[in-house]
Amino acid sequence: MRRGFTSLAIFVAFVVIITLSRHVIDSTSGTTTSTLHTTTTISAATTTTSASAAPTCQGSAFTGLFNEGEGAAGTISASVTLTKHSAGSCSVKGWPILTLQDKTGAVLPLNLVDQSGTNNAIQFSTAKANLAPTLLTLANGSVTNFSLAYSSVSTANTVCDNAVTISVQFATGGASLPVTPAYPIQPCDNGKIWISPFY
Repeated sequence: MRRGFTSLAIFVAFVVIITLSRHVIDSTSGTTTSTLHTTTTISAATTTTSASAAPTCQGSAFTGLFNEGEGAAGTISASVTLTKHSAGSCSVKGWPILTLQDKTGAVLPLNLVDQSGTNNAIQFSTAKANLAPTLLTLANGSVTNFSLAYSSVSTANTVCDNAVTISVQFATGGASLPVTPAYPIQPCDNGKIWISPFY
């Protein structure tokens, strides 16, 4: 019985050695070259994937400009331009997170309504603002924007606070960037603002 196992082990070892020898001998064949090419392709794809996985943008790396908007039928439209001023790249996808503050620094009520790119309640004047969110990778000097709209018509049940500062975050918990409009914005209906994704 023991001799049978020894013979079987020698036979298996022999088969493995022959198989490995053939692989070494055939290392210059088209098959092996093809395999090496596939490995290189996979490696390149992995490099591309890791390179595009830039960290989420932070407000502290940007400066902001509030672009005064226009009004029609009591709805005011505007946009915000954010310019990256630091080295390296970062990425963003989706909608900005805003905080409104009055002249004393108190946080004001805010009801953000994300416009998704389909069946939007508001159509922004910039076509890109009406599209679904896309992944943006921003380098030093790159610019991204978002559009917003709000009603400035007061009714008996609405509050129209004066917001003198808009703080912008790229993601929950990230650093914020204060943007100061030339004139206070006054979103009625307890701070209801329709907002586009970053574009």
